[in-house]
Amino acid sequence: MPAERRTYRPGPEARAIDKNHRINEQIRISPIRVITAEGGQLGIIPTDEALARAREAGLDLVEVAPNEKPPVCRIMDFGKFKYQQKKKQHKTHVHHTKIKEIRLRPKTGEHDIEFKVNQAKGFLQHKDKVIVSVVFRGRELAHIDEGQRVMRNILEQLDLVGKADSPPQQMGKRLVCTLSPR
Repeated sequence: MPAERRTYRPGPEARAIDKNHRINEQIRISPIRVITAEGGQLGIIPTDEALARAREAGLDLVEVAPNEKPPVCRIMDFGKFKYQQKKKQHKTHVHHTKIKEIRLRPKTGEHDIEFKVNQAKGFLQHKDKVIVSVVFRGRELAHIDEGQRVMRNILEQLDLVGKADSPPQQMGKRLVCTLSPR
């Protein structure tokens, strides 16, 4: 049984890069303006001569500006060029800020508050916004000062990784403060 040959199939981003640039024999137009691998100009020469020079250097002839008159081609390592293009595409990835919420009550225990603060630190270090809410229920509304103490404590602990967008505000049965990453 003969060994199966596997062919390389580039992913969609690699195919998109290949489609944008003609290389070597795919360049049919002649004459072309040629740029060397070092960036110097060879001038306007026939395509066959440019291909011969690229092969002498062990590199590829790549069309970089097909819409110019005459088209501009560069002598370069096409594999290295594709790798750099792919790297540039990955650098453009942008982190979308999410809003996370930490809910507490005025009676929440110290260990539970510490756990919630550590979660909030993780969110802020990941460049997400955090809403800290102290929720009051029933008779707890009579002790808003206790909720404010809890909120101050949390804001002090998160001061190194986040800054408050505005001071804590009372909104109905909640004491709310939004923190942004530093």
